[in-house]
Amino acid sequence: MKFFAKVAIGAIALFGATQAQAEIEITDVEGRTITLEKPAERVMLGFNFEDFMAIAGDDALDRVVAISRPVWKGWRPKQYEAYVAKFPEIDQMTDVGDTEGGTFSIEAAIATRPDLAIMAAWQYRALGQNVEQIEQAGIPVLVIDYNAQTLERHLASTRALGKAMGTEDRAEKLAELYQSYYNDTLKRVGESSAARKKVYVELAKNGPSEIGNSYANGMWGGLIDTLGGDNIANGQIENWGPLNPEYVLANKPDVIFLAGSEWLGSPGAVPVGFGADPKLVNERMAAYLTRPGWSDLPAVKNGEIYALYHGGARTLSDFVYMRMVAKALYPDSFADVHPLKELEAFYADWLPIAPDGVFVARYVPVGQ
Repeated sequence: MKFFAKVAIGAIALFGATQAQAEIEITDVEGRTITLEKPAERVMLGFNFEDFMAIAGDDALDRVVAISRPVWKGWRPKQYEAYVAKFPEIDQMTDVGDTEGGTFSIEAAIATRPDLAIMAAWQYRALGQNVEQIEQAGIPVLVIDYNAQTLERHLASTRALGKAMGTEDRAEKLAELYQSYYNDTLKRVGESSAARKKVYVELAKNGPSEIGNSYANGMWGGLIDTLGGDNIANGQIENWGPLNPEYVLANKPDVIFLAGSEWLGSPGAVPVGFGADPKLVNERMAAYLTRPGWSDLPAVKNGEIYALYHGGARTLSDFVYMRMVAKALYPDSFADVHPLKELEAFYADWLPIAPDGVFVARYVPVGQ
């Protein structure tokens, strides 16, 4: 009897140790530690939908029970449409609303019984203390951040997602891929002897009659700083906001980037992204160049006007846009770099659809 008792006690101890070892401890980008009993099977996903799919793998969407639909369907309608065409179930997922628009429903999020809530840092901060309601319901909240446009937070977010979803090997390969492109880009920049160029970025959403946001510190602004460009928005805005038109003219930017997206109901927008038509993109860019004084800008005179996919920033594939910007700033150092081909390769290797549309473009004068 004593022998069997010892065996039973040993088995219980071993089972307890196995359970403890099976727990997954993750530190997110906010320095918070969360613990999962096993890889997440029921996810509430707030943002970074493509990044999640790239990292979580083929069955990624099978493990999503709720999404913040307004920031996917509303901000990237054509991208959303492309994914729904392949995965109709996306359109039936519970919508938890949008933190930025003030429609986020904690009750809806909890009702779907997720075992993990994944939020972008900006969503987490917008909810503030309300996050505690989710956690008190027994739902761990994992915070990721691709918006900061820094290597450190990109890699930390990727590895944290891989750990949470049980796809650490896949996440590590993606992290290494991203870092290799990042390092190669900075190596080429560092070896270039080209003069520093003045850069102006504008969100081309409402047409040339309205001045769109420019960016400093983060997003496109952070990217330009990393690449050694002279962002004329620095010192004028904290994060994002419009620049005075006279200020832009006075600073004579050498390169202008128009950040476009898939906005609906914005007839003057530069329609970059999924489903975009190259001819229309070029025509909308041309309209911006008719602004008073723009014909005299060095960027316009030298044909250094580019469109970039605004939805491409703050993602695992944003190294493509980093290299597009770098190619414009240091053309000789990036002569053999083809960002669009790199984007197509990324989708072919890691995502279930192809990037069908316009994602990077250089303005071609009408008639040429």
